[in-house]
Amino acid sequence: MSLTTLPMGGGKGGSDFDPKQKSDGEVMRFCQSFMTELSKHIGPDTDVPAGDIGVGGREIGYLFGQYKRLRNEFTGVLTGKGAEWGGSLIHPEATGYGNVYFAQEMLMAKRDSLKNKLVTVSGSGNVAQFTVEKVNELGGKVLSLSDSSGYIYDPNGIDADKLKYVMRLKNSKRGRIEEYAKKYNVEYFPNERPWGVKCDVALPSATQNEINEKEAQTLIDNGCICVSEGANMPSTPKAIEVYIKHEILFGPGKAANAGGVAVSGLEMSQNAMRISWTREEVDKHLKRIMKDIHTSCVKYGKTSSGFVNYVNGANIGGFVKVANAMIAQGIV
Repeated sequence: MSLTTLPMGGGKGGSDFDPKQKSDGEVMRFCQSFMTELSKHIGPDTDVPAGDIGVGGREIGYLFGQYKRLRNEFTGVLTGKGAEWGGSLIHPEATGYGNVYFAQEMLMAKRDSLKNKLVTVSGSGNVAQFTVEKVNELGGKVLSLSDSSGYIYDPNGIDADKLKYVMRLKNSKRGRIEEYAKKYNVEYFPNERPWGVKCDVALPSATQNEINEKEAQTLIDNGCICVSEGANMPSTPKAIEVYIKHEILFGPGKAANAGGVAVSGLEMSQNAMRISWTREEVDKHLKRIMKDIHTSCVKYGKTSSGFVNYVNGANIGGFVKVANAMIAQGIV
């Protein structure tokens, strides 16, 4: 959180409720029961929950509605709310957009860009969808998407029309990515991950530990020059060792996927001021925050040889900010 430069803390929590195969009514009733207990421990100046795996706009709506019902007030206590009821524009896009902005910053530091790059993306949910959208906007070609059942490989690229289909498939129908392969007559690889596909840039956007040491080496052997994490810790520690050994560009999640929490902070700011920024204003702030995070990583991660160890940069940059604040406030 400290890398975003926003006045927010950080924590993780959740439940073992699996929303798959559940009706809207079942999901709503669980969210309401969960919030009945959670409401005692959260607040706009305490902890502010946000969505993650299995928790999207539908679930945030049910949770926020129950919080308002219990507290009889409107406060910015949950982020990722709908734009019509206190949410920020481009919040759904923020993690994917932010990761692509970070990857672009890393490439630009090498006098390169995403233009004409072949890109593999894992996942097919919120983060993956908007990763594809932003890569397309910046001139790259996305070759893959996946879900827990397998991945699709589309050598022609997942363009805007195909992405709209994926959004309908996943957000409305809640279907499987295999259906994309059938519709567009492309290859589907059941029970596999897309890291064997030859690419220039890999953007893991699904879940934790989805790239292991062997897959990391395969990426590099196939010419991958940049890996940037849209998911939370998608690369295993051994995979990260492979990236650093070969000195490729590697954006660790705590830096690269900070766009989501950054816009959560911007949403809180808008709620506190009772205003709504335009899409362009929020995107401008997001882009600036990701650029600033990249600058901090370079400052603390650049080695004497000129290689930037973004893992060290992110860790040290975040630590220094927190440590300096604690010293200034006499906490240590």
